[in-house]
Amino acid sequence: MILKTSKCWVWFKGSLDNGGFWKEGFTCTFDENPGVLIESPAYVTCRVPNWRVLTKEPDDLKKSPLIPDNAVWKLI
Repeated sequence: MILKTSKCWVWFKGSLDNGGFWKEGFTCTFDENPGVLIESPAYVTCRVPNWRVLTKEPDDLKKSPLIPDNAVWKLI
């Protein structure tokens, strides 16, 4: 089992009034399971799809990642 943990940014979809954004302050663990385990003192630990995670700071915190059609936002 290979674990890789790093600081990361997670994409949040925002609201109707405000678009989505990248949020820092997460620790991400990449392992053999699908998706990425994200942890932060301010949020419940959960697993999200890879497209919601960046391991280097984005140039534009408001620029959306490529969101797949019928995207899953959170893995159980």
